[in-house]
Amino acid sequence: MAKTGNMGDRSSDREFEEEEKRARQLESKAEKLHKEANGYSKSLREMMGAQVRMANTLEQFYDESTPIGPAYQRYKDAVTKMETQARDEVDGSYRTSVLEPIGRYYAYFPEINEAIRRRNKKYLEYDHAKSKVRKLVERPSQDAHKLPQAEHEANVARDMYEAMNAQLTSELPKVIDSRVAYLDPSFEAVVKSQLSFAQDASNTLEGLRQFFPPEPQGYELAEQSDGILQQMRELTICGLA
Repeated sequence: MAKTGNMGDRSSDREFEEEEKRARQLESKAEKLHKEANGYSKSLREMMGAQVRMANTLEQFYDESTPIGPAYQRYKDAVTKMETQARDEVDGSYRTSVLEPIGRYYAYFPEINEAIRRRNKKYLEYDHAKSKVRKLVERPSQDAHKLPQAEHEANVARDMYEAMNAQLTSELPKVIDSRVAYLDPSFEAVVKSQLSFAQDASNTLEGLRQFFPPEPQGYELAEQSDGILQQMRELTICGLA
């Protein structure tokens, strides 16, 4: 019978354990990326929705008779358009080029985990078979067929374990190394999506610049606000309390 336990077992185990550790780390990163990619799309929706809600609330303060009334209406139209564009972007190209590929990538890890689980099960079966052989060697049975049968079972278990262990040890690094090539297109799509959104928002809001005077310095804006508040304090109603 070939030896059922040797240094080769341990060295191959250490090699697999290192690759398994790297795969677990990659899975954790993929999970986080999947979560953050979904979070980005949700946050974008929420931000654009908040802009529209703020515009609707501002409507209660302005009308066409106020000097800045026309600018308000243009602003409401602008943010409504931006909200529609953002929703179409998230439901369209961002979903197909970012969310879905990352989701498929992350969904692949349960299959890897299942393969690792089967490998670990084969290892336990092999270890149990070796233990059975050792016991029969240390305490021979009166049945002369038991030891050869146990040795045969141990060799079969060893072959199955070593084949699965070798396959995983060989293929796990390929999975890890493929991450960059797989995610590159999605990373490019994220950047292009953000650039497109920023440019569209800038172009849409740029048309409102004509309705406002040049931007005041910070201290000028503070002085203007303080002046208006002071006028409110001087009103008779403020002294009725």
